[in-house]
Amino acid sequence: MALTVKNQLRASKAALTIGLIIGAVFAAGPVLWMLSSSFKSNTQIFELPPRLVTDTFSFDAYVAIFTNPETMRFFLNSYIVAGSVTILTLIVAIQAAYAFSRFEFRGKRILNVVIVSVQAVPPITLLIPYFGLMVALGLYNSYAGLILTYMVFTLPYAIIMMTGYFNTLPKELDEAVRVDGAGSMTALWRILVPISVPGIVSVGIYTFMIAWNEYLFALTLTRTIDMRTVPIGIQLLMGQHSYEWNQIMAMSVLGSIPVLILFLFFQRYFISGLTAGSVKS
Repeated sequence: MALTVKNQLRASKAALTIGLIIGAVFAAGPVLWMLSSSFKSNTQIFELPPRLVTDTFSFDAYVAIFTNPETMRFFLNSYIVAGSVTILTLIVAIQAAYAFSRFEFRGKRILNVVIVSVQAVPPITLLIPYFGLMVALGLYNSYAGLILTYMVFTLPYAIIMMTGYFNTLPKELDEAVRVDGAGSMTALWRILVPISVPGIVSVGIYTFMIAWNEYLFALTLTRTIDMRTVPIGIQLLMGQHSYEWNQIMAMSVLGSIPVLILFLFFQRYFISGLTAGSVKS
């Protein structure tokens, strides 16, 4: 009987290990192929049988990207837009979440419903209205147009997450500050914000990822090459008669690095922020 139980446990562990290995291959395989293809020529990418590692590595794709002013402009635009969206979203979300968490005011429930409702609306349904709005406001093909548009989609999630995180913090902290004569904003920025770093980091990383990877609105709300972002730049490498596959892969690798670095450096805060914000609402 004991041997049977041990055999079942070993079989279960073996099946679990095999499943994890298969999952890891499916998850890491495309990434490794993208990285490998960025160091190949277009001919080597389509050679049969395909090889993950070639005899000669070519840096031509990366050289072509770094020596092309238009391509580097795509990265600059993405950094400006994603960075601005992240900073502005955090500033607004922190203050809004503090109000929802600590105060009772008229229309609070209605605002909560509106915020959740915005999250439920598919962004593609708002594409044409936003295009008309940006043209009417004179913000078409501008940083301001992209930043304001992205904030509409990042703010609801950021407010919900930060409200949940602030709800986990005892109200006695900011009440003690107000007893000492300081105002609510002092309590927020000097007491609550420093101890809310995990929640702020998790919201910031999510916001940056949304703004960095967004394609549809970046394509619709910009017209000239000097305003395009990285996702659009990758698409522009797909010509009418030929695709620059090695440059597409190289640009995809470079476009993945900022998010990867953020997650690696702030992984501890990111995970704890997500879990803390989901405990109490």
